[in-house]
Amino acid sequence: MISFIVPAHNEQMHLGRTLQAIHGAARAVGPPYEVIVVDDASADATSEIARQNNARVVSVNHRQIAATRNSGARAAQGERLLFVDADTIISPGVLTSALRAMDKGAAGGGAPARFEADAPLYARLLLLWLGLAMRVAGISGGAFMFCTREAFRAVGGFDERLFGAEDVSMSWALKREGRFVVLWKYVSTSGRRMRGFRGLQMVTILIRMAFLPSTLKRRSPVEHIWYDSNREDEKRITDSLAVQALNAVMLLITLAIISEPIWRLVPWETPLGQIRLGIAIVNCHIGLVSWPCAYFCFRYLLRQNRWLERIRLFALMALCLWCGWSTTPVVIWFWTSLYQRLVHFL
Repeated sequence: MISFIVPAHNEQMHLGRTLQAIHGAARAVGPPYEVIVVDDASADATSEIARQNNARVVSVNHRQIAATRNSGARAAQGERLLFVDADTIISPGVLTSALRAMDKGAAGGGAPARFEADAPLYARLLLLWLGLAMRVAGISGGAFMFCTREAFRAVGGFDERLFGAEDVSMSWALKREGRFVVLWKYVSTSGRRMRGFRGLQMVTILIRMAFLPSTLKRRSPVEHIWYDSNREDEKRITDSLAVQALNAVMLLITLAIISEPIWRLVPWETPLGQIRLGIAIVNCHIGLVSWPCAYFCFRYLLRQNRWLERIRLFALMALCLWCGWSTTPVVIWFWTSLYQRLVHFL
């Protein structure tokens, strides 16, 4: 028996398609299964749609994703738990790979996600880039995660102190119990949270989370991003001039991040060298995130009891420290130079 656990709050717009994909994948692969929709205080037809699609409904009132997932796991009967977001589509190939990984002894794992076409281009490119970074780190987002019941119990489930990034925390926790596998196949998820000005808000909160992890232990900083109940706004794709301008700027920044290795081939003395300088300065500012990343690697290194993961964490920590050490002087030079020019101009 395998158990699919789908946390949902006001998800009538996406839930039916998600459940149909789960049933299709499970029937194609063949093992006995159950689908549990954890309805977290929905005010729409989420429960009705779940029942219409042959899912068992567990009603809760947590309004916190970690607690909602844990409630579904406690109600599940399967020895293998698969967590699927209510706006995510899985395929038979993804399911087959997940079950094969657990057959080979993995404690858990996940699959990288790709945004559907409703997300702006910069968001889709940025998610691909982040997916590569998460693959290097060996962690997964919560759109699709899986683990054995034994490993889930051993780590105590998702950390209910967190209002966000509980999936990343779960990834690190599962690594203490055994191998954590990031699949090469991917799942498809809605880009609704990246549309309009919400995309900029999402990027901002992710940066804030990196430097101020205590943000994740309070609802208010992430309320509008992950806990907003108003789904009507998500149906409308804003195409105002301001939104188009924002998307264009974000696309340029994303391209600067992704293409930075290519620009290293451009000589500084050429006209394109100035563009390379601008891209380098942008990436050096982003590189400051390496400092908190090194701290997280060190913290999890102290908690890890598997030598293979210790070596991996030590290597990641060294890489982050090198990146932070090499980019920080450039950031200091840039702002010092800008301040001096401003003072001279005034």
